[in-house]
Amino acid sequence: MVGCAAVSLTDYSESPELSSMERRLVRVCQHINEDERAKRLQTRFHEAIGMRWVSACMTNLLDLGGLEHMFELRPAQGVIICSNHRSFFDMYVIAAVLRTRHVPWVRDMFFPVRTPFFYEKWIGLAVNLLMGGGAMYPPIFRDAAKADLNKLSVERIIHFLSRPGVVIGMHPEGTRSKGPDPMDLLPAQPGVGQMAIQSGAPVVPIWVEGMGNNLPRQIASNFGVGEARPITLRFGRPVDLADLRAQRARATVYKRAADRILDAIRELGQSVRA
Repeated sequence: MVGCAAVSLTDYSESPELSSMERRLVRVCQHINEDERAKRLQTRFHEAIGMRWVSACMTNLLDLGGLEHMFELRPAQGVIICSNHRSFFDMYVIAAVLRTRHVPWVRDMFFPVRTPFFYEKWIGLAVNLLMGGGAMYPPIFRDAAKADLNKLSVERIIHFLSRPGVVIGMHPEGTRSKGPDPMDLLPAQPGVGQMAIQSGAPVVPIWVEGMGNNLPRQIASNFGVGEARPITLRFGRPVDLADLRAQRARATVYKRAADRILDAIRELGQSVRA
């Protein structure tokens, strides 16, 4: 079980700070991800349908390396996977690889996502359900007036990470890097460092390159229509954060942890270029 039945997690779907639309969409995804039976159905959807069609539409483009690091893990709790952020679909491809290559310990997946689009429009919910079964959860709120709700999202992520078999997918940069050079990464945000330090979970860095935001065009190129653009994925060894976890938890430590995670991702990118 990954849901909240065994512990008391604050229900933020009724928060007055949310618009009526946000409240509805948060309630749907909260049920899918925090109800044991619903989460089990989501996992089955991933294994049987969702991640299979994503993988089938990208498999001819994949340049994959380092997946053995995921197979070598024997985690006693959840694992955080962290990648650079170039497109809206980076984590979908990573999740599809983990599912279809049958990494044995992977069970339940959560992908925290910023609320614009996915939690403010019905089409955002539709994309979330179709491609991920609703796994783009919990929401991360950008509006300063709703910043306190992010504390509840962090609470959920740390709780989920206490369970073996859980994967939390995050981008240390926080938002997409839109420059022409994928190696030009944005500064790491301390939030991912906070979750890594407080949870004690292993953190696996991943380099992603070649995934674009025009999904139909990319799928077509997988089947030989148009110019094929390879999608590079490199999985690294878990980032060593032991010295930082031994220190008193505070904002500067979280930022240093986030910087170290981003540096590990950058090193993977440099190895690809080399």
